[in-house]
Amino acid sequence: MSKKVRVRFAPSPTGGLHLGGVRTVLYNYLFARRHGGDFILRIEDTDQGRYVPGAEEYIIDSLKWCGLEPDEGPHKGGPHGPYRQSERKALGFYDKYARQLVDKGHAYYAFDTPEELEAMREKYKSAENPSPQYNHSLRKKMRNSLSLDPAETKQLLAAGTPYVIRIRLEPDQEVHFTDLIRGEVRFSTTGVDDKVLLKADGMPTYHLAVVVDDHLMEITHAFRGEEWLPSAPVHILLWRYLFGEDKMPHWAHLPLILKPDGNGKLSKRDGDRLGFPVFAMNWTDPRTGEPATGFRETGFLPAAFVNLLALLGWNDGTGQELFTLQELIEKFSMDRVHKGGAKFDFEKAKWFNHEWIKKQPASAYSELVAPLFAAAGITISPADLQRPEDSEAGIPIFPIVLDPLADITGASSVDLAAYQAALDPPPPPPSRFERILDLVKDRCALLPEFVPQASFFFQPPATIDVDAVKPKWNASKDRFFTEYILQLEQTGGELADPQALETHFKEMAAAAAIKPGELLMPLRIMLVGGKFGPHVFDIAVLLGKEETIRRIRHVLDLLKG
Repeated sequence: MSKKVRVRFAPSPTGGLHLGGVRTVLYNYLFARRHGGDFILRIEDTDQGRYVPGAEEYIIDSLKWCGLEPDEGPHKGGPHGPYRQSERKALGFYDKYARQLVDKGHAYYAFDTPEELEAMREKYKSAENPSPQYNHSLRKKMRNSLSLDPAETKQLLAAGTPYVIRIRLEPDQEVHFTDLIRGEVRFSTTGVDDKVLLKADGMPTYHLAVVVDDHLMEITHAFRGEEWLPSAPVHILLWRYLFGEDKMPHWAHLPLILKPDGNGKLSKRDGDRLGFPVFAMNWTDPRTGEPATGFRETGFLPAAFVNLLALLGWNDGTGQELFTLQELIEKFSMDRVHKGGAKFDFEKAKWFNHEWIKKQPASAYSELVAPLFAAAGITISPADLQRPEDSEAGIPIFPIVLDPLADITGASSVDLAAYQAALDPPPPPPSRFERILDLVKDRCALLPEFVPQASFFFQPPATIDVDAVKPKWNASKDRFFTEYILQLEQTGGELADPQALETHFKEMAAAAAIKPGELLMPLRIMLVGGKFGPHVFDIAVLLGKEETIRRIRHVLDLLKG
């Protein structure tokens, strides 16, 4: 590519960030990084009536959580600012181009009041035309600079009469462009109305602002949802009239993310109805107080969220499903983006999260999980969160190898491999909390699931399923566990080796002429309260000798009661 790639995400600050919006961010981000370009965040706050306080900050926080940081934006600045359209409007960015269009005959002033517009829609409504539009066939019947004589128009402007500026569209014109996903796309202007470009308050509409801003910010590629395809004729003509179509960015209209049944675009209402999130993070509308759950608070890892979104409309052709962000950057290309919509499957989304929970060490998300235990009333001690100290950590040792010329020059050289290994020491050993998470993570698709899967490590089980033990309980098993307690008490030091514990347990079972399987299930219930959990001797090691003995003894007492 001859020009440096510059892409942008331009949301309106009107509410929560839908997962479709995050996918648009992701594809922009991947394309920019793949081609060594820039990714820009631009806030399109031209519709002040729909502006929601806090929405811009929410968008920025959502991108940060996803790891998709822009290179330029309202929170970071940059050489093409300001990055809020309201601020650009105040500097006269749009008014200039709107009047340029009027001067060249491509737009006109319209003085119609809201009441006059409503009267027009009622007057010209018919069975053939149930929603009359302000277009070439009706504009001569309205109050604008094309239907009024120039003197009257000048008089209205001088008197400060409110007006909008509309693009002047003639029928039967063909406009076309090459979409990076859909190929050649052609439109007729017939049926397209004269869109408002500049509102009565001086704010530009999306149609004018997106073209002006993309030009001034030197955007080379514009990726947006396919719902914007019907607006393409207006935008192409604005590029033609203002800057030349040869300056227009390359466009790609991304496929929709569909409801699970494939019938229409996925909405927040669908998520509420079916019980899954559609926003990146929790969002509460300050106007209505209506809450919406986010993927972050549901328990998704950012890596999993980004991964699943990448494959909602794209694949690399190999069948691979798990990608790191770096792998996505290396493999992403627009020619692999699908034309058709992608159905959202929450169970598949959870599968991605489960795989990423398993794939990463618990240290990658332990700080996210710890507050979930606290919220459930389970106390995790500071000692459980503390990683063991490495006595030699932080003191790199650089092995010195004598140079062959050392006797002559007195020089020495460093073993580079050993030097690098000293600079990149292995990660510190995990804390007890992280060891526990690593032990149960195969059973967790969402982060909150760690709480029920691991709570018994931090507090004795509230209920114990002794009824599952009683039917096959007998005196010989009681004697076995009584003896097992004695054996554990005589063990020097802490329990450290699950394999050695298991071997000893089975040897004791053989000596007592009891099948190990008849003893392992009672032992599991003694330690965790039920028939669940990871390998039982791993549990014992992490509980520690004293707690393991205490729990076995407690259940023995219950069985005698």
